[in-house]
Amino acid sequence: MPGLADLYKSDSAVLSFEVFPPKTEKGEAVLFQHMEKLVDHKPAYMTCTYGAGGTTQSKTLEITSRIKQQFNIPVASHLTCVGATIDQLRQYLTDAERQQMDYIVALRGDPPQGSETFEAVEGGFHHANELVSLINHEFPHYGVAVAGYPEKHREAPSMEVDLQNLKHKVQCGADIVITQLFYKNENFFQFREACQRAGIDVPIIPGLLPVTNLAQIERITSLCGAELPESFVQRLSEKDDPEWQFKVGVEQCSEQLDELLQAGIPGVHFYVLNKSQATSAVLDAVPLA
Repeated sequence: MPGLADLYKSDSAVLSFEVFPPKTEKGEAVLFQHMEKLVDHKPAYMTCTYGAGGTTQSKTLEITSRIKQQFNIPVASHLTCVGATIDQLRQYLTDAERQQMDYIVALRGDPPQGSETFEAVEGGFHHANELVSLINHEFPHYGVAVAGYPEKHREAPSMEVDLQNLKHKVQCGADIVITQLFYKNENFFQFREACQRAGIDVPIIPGLLPVTNLAQIERITSLCGAELPESFVQRLSEKDDPEWQFKVGVEQCSEQLDELLQAGIPGVHFYVLNKSQATSAVLDAVPLA
């Protein structure tokens, strides 16, 4: 199994997808129907989130294990510090090892619903770099991805502080950085240049989420702080029609991906929301090879 950073030494941009654990058997069946289509695009690996406070951890391992067995591709589990002691994090990493997990996406995690700020539990970690260090020292076989924020983490007092936090995660053993979603490529390019100036020398992977519904993406971007181009919102708003918004969203993401590829990105990570249509349409329009 190649190391996570080694994947990005390819001549072509590396493709990866992110899914989440469905809450029902029907949802799981739908996810794997879409997986059949997504794997046709030959992703290098898949990642899977889990619910706030680790509420779907066991389901995450079940889903990733099934993906690996059924489609024979490497898999990564998200892991956050929310609501977990160090011993619990260590146990999860051990359980993931038994399930033949390849990589870990190491995150501090968002504050639980109803909380404004993150608070570590007694015996837990305060920052993602501490989790990265734990993995690097005790579970060194895992490749580790961490999050980057082209438009700054909402809790960071400045972009400079946010970049120093990111650099610390890399120094503690992160192999790659996957960015939060964004819709203005200039924000990503500025972020990438700032990372280079800060001495962050691991692959920076843009994270993309094709828009298929204006109301939904406005909710998502309000939570993560991503900026939607005004002209894009205006075009989406021209028709309150699902087919129109899907068409406009796919066109925008295709243009975004094409420009990113021309700028030499090492790979792209799609937030697919457990569906395949929009991402497949983008990848059909803009092949990575």
